Amino acid sequence: MVLLAAFLALSAGALAPPPQQEQVLHMSRRPSGARLVVRIPDAAPAIALPPIAGPRDPARPLVVIDAGHGGHDPGAHNERMRINEKDLTLAIAQAVRDELLKTGRIRVALTRSDDRFLVLQERYGIARKLGADLFISIHAHAAEDETAQGATAYTLSDVAPARGAARLAARENRADILNGVDLSDKSSAVSSILIDLTQRETMAASTRFADLLYREALPHFPFRSPYHRFASLVVLKAPDTPSVLLETGYISNDRDAGWMATRDGRMQLAKGVAAAVSVHFARASIGR
Repeated sequence: MVLLAAFLALSAGALAPPPQQEQVLHMSRRPSGARLVVRIPDAAPAIALPPIAGPRDPARPLVVIDAGHGGHDPGAHNERMRINEKDLTLAIAQAVRDELLKTGRIRVALTRSDDRFLVLQERYGIARKLGADLFISIHAHAAEDETAQGATAYTLSDVAPARGAARLAARENRADILNGVDLSDKSSAVSSILIDLTQRETMAASTRFADLLYREALPHFPFRSPYHRFASLVVLKAPDTPSVLLETGYISNDRDAGWMATRDGRMQLAKGVAAAVSVHFARASIGR
């Protein structure tokens, strides 16, 4: 985070944090001194964090794998083969986890290990709360063109990241928003800039992993052209966790769906993803 460190040094003490706002609504057209006090509701219960498998050494890299859809949201569906996306993604996510654990060097957690529904913010929120080094969301494409085949990697679009950073700063109240950087004493303007810088670096790291995923996984499973696309997907919006959404194939294509539903198909997908993850962290350790 070179840009982030540089900005922190320059901004230290430059802008004083604004006074905290009272949780009070002052009413106009009322006698002087009258006010209406509004009680802020208690926070909703936090979602239980999943267990982390693998080495107990917290210095080892952590990958959070997200099986898309679940619960009342089945995702896409292949009616002829009676395959739901939510079941397919969970089986693939579990296969990827098992393959990564075989390395003995990588810790892994699943956002869901059963048929449950998670909102999109909860999915990347789990990765952030666990301090993940990489977030991979597993999905299966669907298209009206039943001949469409192959995998696609998606990373976050860079459209208007500054506006997103400003909204994020306001929503999170500037408290510990970035891994390793306490923003609670920073003004809204400084927080927004810090988040923007961090998110830009995170997006660059995500793009590098998508390219690496294509290179390392291509011997194991085919990709559609172009293999890498950008999209403003909520599940990819963690500002400080490199994130990729992998569409492993087309569930609307009988050949893709049938292959992904087999143990061998899932094994090949897992081997390809695991190879890319291993190289990704090997590069990161060399760069330290």
